[in-house]
Amino acid sequence: MEKRYESLTLFEFQQQFPDDQACYDHLAQLKWPDGFICEKCGHTHYCKGKLKNTRQCTKCGYQATPTSGTLFHKVKFPILKAFYIVYFIATNKQGISSTELSRKLGLRQKTCWAFKQKVMKAMSSSLKHPMMGNVEVDETVIGQEEGTKGRQNEDKKLVVVAIEREGKGINRMYARVIENGSNASLKPFFEDHISPQAKITTDEWKGYSPFKEDFPNLEQIPSGKKGENFPDMHRIIMMFKAWLRGIHHSVKHLQSYLDEYCYRFNRHLMKSKIFDNLLSRVVAHDPVYCKDLNMI
Repeated sequence: MEKRYESLTLFEFQQQFPDDQACYDHLAQLKWPDGFICEKCGHTHYCKGKLKNTRQCTKCGYQATPTSGTLFHKVKFPILKAFYIVYFIATNKQGISSTELSRKLGLRQKTCWAFKQKVMKAMSSSLKHPMMGNVEVDETVIGQEEGTKGRQNEDKKLVVVAIEREGKGINRMYARVIENGSNASLKPFFEDHISPQAKITTDEWKGYSPFKEDFPNLEQIPSGKKGENFPDMHRIIMMFKAWLRGIHHSVKHLQSYLDEYCYRFNRHLMKSKIFDNLLSRVVAHDPVYCKDLNMI
């Protein structure tokens, strides 16, 4: 996240999406790039449905819209404002709070928070690109207040973080909330995000030792005084903690915030394409409903 990307300007966005209809037309192109395909029976022919922007399958009669089956499904406010939320989330280098979205778009803060949470679901890893090369792994506690240790701090969460090095810099990162530091808790993260051929470096925590059988290039070294043997890892962790305090101020939905941060970090060179990428992921993702968001 150190390098700045040239984002799609607000003027360019407004030219491309001047109204709701332009948004629906664009969604239809993203959803059916090779022509209409019925979500129910797979038929490829349709006629105009009863409602605007609806396509009715000529075989089974199912009526689909550009938003059905996506994270835009059943959005209760104008689709143009939903596009603005995706735009602001994608193009703000440090992210944007639901309070700021509410101020900019004239929507209720809880409405912005709920839709932002849905967009963040689309930021989670596809699990299709495991880390290769030189990889460092470490754990950290998020939500630990200074002077508050052990069980006195009920909000603290344990997180495992992996970074993939490229030269003197960091190419990618992934992070996940885990129940504890045991091998059983760490194993799914390793399997999902790290290639068995990667050269992995960890500290001497015993939870990593069993991985040497499946990850033969794993090496354990002392962490050093104040993590001096893993300086880049600790810098990344400190950057995330500062970002979390500045934007979200909470660890209640920590995995969503980790996904957002990693998505943004891993695409810091994507420039103007980051909005297109995120919008495509929102369209490709299955619907998420407010009842599933654990809203306050």
